[in-house]
Amino acid sequence: MTLDPDQTGEIPLGPVTEWTATVVGVHRLREDTTVVRLIGEFVPFAPGQSVEVRTPQHPNMVRRLYSALPPSLDGKLEFHVRAVPGGWCSGSLVTDTRAGDEWRITAPAGWLAVHEAAAELILVADGVGLAPLRALLLDLTRRPHPPRTHLFVGARYPRDLYAADMLALLGNELPWLTIVPVVDSDTDPAHPDPWYDQCRVDIGFHPEELVPGPLAAAVSRFAPLSHQQILVCGGTTAVETTVDILVDTGTPLENIRYEAF
Repeated sequence: MTLDPDQTGEIPLGPVTEWTATVVGVHRLREDTTVVRLIGEFVPFAPGQSVEVRTPQHPNMVRRLYSALPPSLDGKLEFHVRAVPGGWCSGSLVTDTRAGDEWRITAPAGWLAVHEAAAELILVADGVGLAPLRALLLDLTRRPHPPRTHLFVGARYPRDLYAADMLALLGNELPWLTIVPVVDSDTDPAHPDPWYDQCRVDIGFHPEELVPGPLAAAVSRFAPLSHQQILVCGGTTAVETTVDILVDTGTPLENIRYEAF
């Protein structure tokens, strides 16, 4: 399936407006992954949407990122950034972002959203596609009766589950949420990742909790998903494959919303 821009909902909210935010925390979690936290002007995006950012390192380059937090009046933002192989801008965001950097933010867009009437929700996150789905989860905690939710999180190796500690805590705290970690291989590669070793914590997923991938195949074991709302976000290949296999196994396309990058 080829993703259609009309389907992915790249619709800006009104006229172009720019907001500024200052980096207050940079947390390098993996060799290729960084979490950036900012505080600044209130940005009127919806949970699950992305925004365009310009950074001082590349002021003339625009990168579209998904907030991992729902909008807050105190201007807090969080972005999960993964370096794309050969990607100049994404690599620089991971390695060169510093506290005190001022980011310019524009163009909220996207259509990942949870229906008010949804009784059961399936979230499928490939890599840093977790960010907007986490924002939606945090927004759901504000509802008096959140829908029963299953979050599938996909990665190549166990150590690529960069938010395992946060997800384990969420899964323990929210009785309506089930986390399903999916890995292509249950063994980490031989080459070390010094950032992973520095960030290693005791909270996370046990080996017996890991579901063998790939992500699309793991989700399809529960198909057809005829009455659930499904949101999928991540790399283009993973998203296309997941949507295709769900539709092919009987899930109505109208039940699915997806964003790819």
